[in-house]
Amino acid sequence: MSVALRILDDGAWLSVNDQRRVSVSELWRLDAPDFCDCDLVDFIAEGFTGVSADGSDVAVTTYGKCIACGESGVPGKLPVGTIRQGTYEGYDRENIIMRPIERRTGK
Repeated sequence: MSVALRILDDGAWLSVNDQRRVSVSELWRLDAPDFCDCDLVDFIAEGFTGVSADGSDVAVTTYGKCIACGESGVPGKLPVGTIRQGTYEGYDRENIIMRPIERRTGK
């Protein structure tokens, strides 16, 4: 079964099967030492520029900034959910520490 992934509204939303599932303006905790010098990045997503599916992982490329130090840019592809048996399941982004896919073991 295929799953449609699209960026909507000039980068404001990730749509999965024509349902808005992930929004910019969310605050995410990142383990991304290449992004800024903060131990954990308090990242505010400002806009999505791409979406990809790598195996079962759904990831967005987003630009934004660390609200602690002010550094801005693109931290890499950030996993926001998974696809299992044709169904999207979003990660609990408010309560996890996200790591860019490029930094994950085996990716």
